[in-house]
Amino acid sequence: MIRAYSVPAVREAEARVMADLEPGALMQRAATGLAEATLARARERGAESLVVLVGPGDNGGDALYAAAQLSEHLSVVVVLVGDVVHEGGLQAVTDAGVTRLPVAATRRALTPPVHDALAGADVVVDGLLGIGGRPGLTGAMAGLAESLPPTAWVIAVDLPSGADPAGVTPLASSVRADETVTFSLVKPVHLLPATAPAVGRLTLTDIGVPAPETAVVERLTPEDVPSRWPLPGPTDDKYSRGVLGVVAGSTRYPGAAVLAVTAAVETGAGMVRYVGPEIASHQVLNAVPEAVPGHGRVQTWVIGPGIPVDENTSDVRRQLDACRSALASGLPCVVDAGALDLIEGPREGPTLLTPHAGELARLLSRLEQGRVFHRNQISAAPLGHARRLAEITGATVLLKGANTLVVSPDEEVPVRCQADAPSWLATAGAGDVLAGVAGALVASGLDLLDAGALAALVHGRAAHAANPGGPVRALAVARAIPRTVAALLAPIPTTR
Repeated sequence: MIRAYSVPAVREAEARVMADLEPGALMQRAATGLAEATLARARERGAESLVVLVGPGDNGGDALYAAAQLSEHLSVVVVLVGDVVHEGGLQAVTDAGVTRLPVAATRRALTPPVHDALAGADVVVDGLLGIGGRPGLTGAMAGLAESLPPTAWVIAVDLPSGADPAGVTPLASSVRADETVTFSLVKPVHLLPATAPAVGRLTLTDIGVPAPETAVVERLTPEDVPSRWPLPGPTDDKYSRGVLGVVAGSTRYPGAAVLAVTAAVETGAGMVRYVGPEIASHQVLNAVPEAVPGHGRVQTWVIGPGIPVDENTSDVRRQLDACRSALASGLPCVVDAGALDLIEGPREGPTLLTPHAGELARLLSRLEQGRVFHRNQISAAPLGHARRLAEITGATVLLKGANTLVVSPDEEVPVRCQADAPSWLATAGAGDVLAGVAGALVASGLDLLDAGALAALVHGRAAHAANPGGPVRALAVARAIPRTVAALLAPIPTTR
């Protein structure tokens, strides 16, 4: 599992280590790790020229010491922003004979020497701001970020300058890195969707700082799956493995029912009962003959895929009544698509809400009287809005996206953030498949947080497996789930 820690926790952990070291020793470790990562990338790319952007503070010091080390291998130019930079680091690059170009902190327009240095750079190291920086860049830092050459490989030191270290504030003026080299501890900025697009590839360099006890963000990795996946035992039967009820589909959208039921069965549900109109029921049984039509005892419900709440037909009215009955049953419910419109306030039974940004905007607009939310607001600051929905409803919220959030109503519980899927998964029906996977996992007895995060992980990796590197259809993703799970559960070969 990848765990990310708050800035105060990181500072406290670093301070404890520094108290037992010689002054500057931890910075030297960081600089050496940065230099090694930068040189490795330069060699991969056949790079010869390096520009290092330096601001005030320890990040600038890391970058300066790394620049001095790298001057033995590359042609290095250092751009110094403002009058105050790390004194020891500056002396190191001076002693190494590195070219230094000063820039006034308030000057946005680049001087010709700085412009020419950037234009010729194969690699750029961003050491302008660290975890003490505020979101957004101004003056010379903004000018430098805007002038980064598209052909250069940009490496951020600890985080992209201008990105919110907490990962909450939307990106504005900031460096967009191809790679971020961070030290010992991952921070929220590296994982959360508001800032992750600026991070690029994340390289973790160990400098000997032990992890704090409590994380604020977590990401499941494939190595986490075997210990969490619900494995059947020799005494299990279809009922003990989990019976899932699915209320999905309509005359207009029968395919949503097929996708949700197929995904649930492929995930390993012991039994799936399907409730829906005749046309959808026929399609479900043709695609999934194991499904059992009609009402009956279940342990969890998936409700909402393919149910158009704006349609006033008898079939839709019956589907919405079935959804309301599921919500009132006290059983765990995975609530998707049309059924989200039935959420009216705090939930008593265990509930996993699975909106995308537009659905979350509509939910909050309805539940927060006097306020109107728009999809772009949710996309810009997804965590805050997902937390607000969890707070209002008492439900766990799975906010779908390229970086999928799973947020507990308990603020003390770390947020889960998964980024496992290819961009090809942005396709019709993908959400129906995800709902089926999540429902099967909840029915097996997993808690909502684990079920949501595991569902997002398997969903994303199944999309990769369905057609590596190319377009995927939702049904192919559902069909790829069994082999995806099998690969994740397979023992890792050991070497002697």
